[in-house]
Amino acid sequence: MIEGVKLIPLKVVPTEGGDVLHGMKANDDGYDGFGEAYFSIVEYGAVKAWKRHRKMTLNLIVPHGSIEFVIHDDRDDSKTKGLFESIKISRDNYYRLSIPPMLWLGFKGCSEGQNILLNIANIPHDPNEAENMNKSEIEYNWE
Repeated sequence: MIEGVKLIPLKVVPTEGGDVLHGMKANDDGYDGFGEAYFSIVEYGAVKAWKRHRKMTLNLIVPHGSIEFVIHDDRDDSKTKGLFESIKISRDNYYRLSIPPMLWLGFKGCSEGQNILLNIANIPHDPNEAENMNKSEIEYNWE
């Protein structure tokens, strides 16, 4: 696992009429404050890459569909510098992926139709706090 990244198993509680999917509590591993929560729709086969936050910690959950997350570490002071980590999260593989600042992130929709991602971020969105790169600027095979 890339240094600082956490993969936390989450509970699905079966209930009559529809399951309850846990997300995050204030005393959970990976919780670093609350700034905002938002959903992102990722269409099947769509790749959204690359983004790096300078301050924001991401807490990513996939309550519907399946999404492959790819993390790239180019931090000079990291033991895992130069590595990639690929993690697929879905309802059948239900986890919260906690990603600290300064790591590059991309993701791909893996299930037909819409794939839903929930991010519980520790700070509110600030466009000046993040960097973006074209998908081709970091070499990775998204097949």
